[in-house]
Amino acid sequence: MSTIALQTLPFGIDAARRLAARLGIDCGEIALHRFPDGELRVAVAPAADTTILYAPLDQPNDKLIALLFAAEALRRGGAKRLILVAPYLCYMRQDIAFHAGEAISQRAIGALLGRIVDRVVTVDAHLHRTHDIGDVFTGIEATNLSAMPAIAGALIAGRIDPATVIIGPDAESEPWVKDLAERLGLQHTVARKLRRGDRAVDIHFDDAAVLKGRPVLMADDIVSSGTTLVVAAKALKALGATSVDAVITHALFPPAMGAAFADAGIRSIRSTDSVPHSTNAIALDVTLAAALRSELNRTLLPETTT
Repeated sequence: MSTIALQTLPFGIDAARRLAARLGIDCGEIALHRFPDGELRVAVAPAADTTILYAPLDQPNDKLIALLFAAEALRRGGAKRLILVAPYLCYMRQDIAFHAGEAISQRAIGALLGRIVDRVVTVDAHLHRTHDIGDVFTGIEATNLSAMPAIAGALIAGRIDPATVIIGPDAESEPWVKDLAERLGLQHTVARKLRRGDRAVDIHFDDAAVLKGRPVLMADDIVSSGTTLVVAAKALKALGATSVDAVITHALFPPAMGAAFADAGIRSIRSTDSVPHSTNAIALDVTLAAALRSELNRTLLPETTT
């Protein structure tokens, strides 16, 4: 019978172990050593026939090199199928060249990962003009999961106020904000955002009347600098929202932003464990495990003969 196991880079180990336990498989840690000149040495555990590589790809540059080396070692060690589980997938923002001479990072990373693994599983990939994750990873399997079921479940368990309005910070957030609001049976609205730089945005709400005297929950797929949350929270408080909370899939902002969020009137911020972060409050192991059940069936069920 074929074997299946999970191996994880030394980032997000707790989440990786939860996922392995949910699947009922072993979880090994990939060892990294950094030489004085910055080069990496990578050592993997013994390879299973099917090996799931767990790697949240925030702060991605070293991690991509580590994945490349790990895949080489695992293939040489006998792995026949490699599945990359990257709950946060890096370098998806730049899907076109906005200026002459720019690299299209999404295309480059898609090609790199497509050469070293057989399948990619991610969550709420930050796609703009690319609407299908399969267009990023041509030639291999790719699965882009939604964090909304896990987020909705956590909010329901926390007994969210039924008067709450779900807020999206911009037009791009409309699909998952609408999805979350429908799962919770709540009203939602989306702001108009004008970005004037990496850390400068203007936020406007056309239907401001629905916000006055009600709690609001800002929902977004990714928070990097945190500027949008700060500006939106101040606008919401000025419009009469009684409280402002936030829930996000990918928390990439520095923990030091907590003080700025509090000053802007944000009462709480909860994120999924797609990347290790102090705001992690929502586990994705159930979501990821459901997508990986097919790998268990493919690997562990005995082959049938006719």
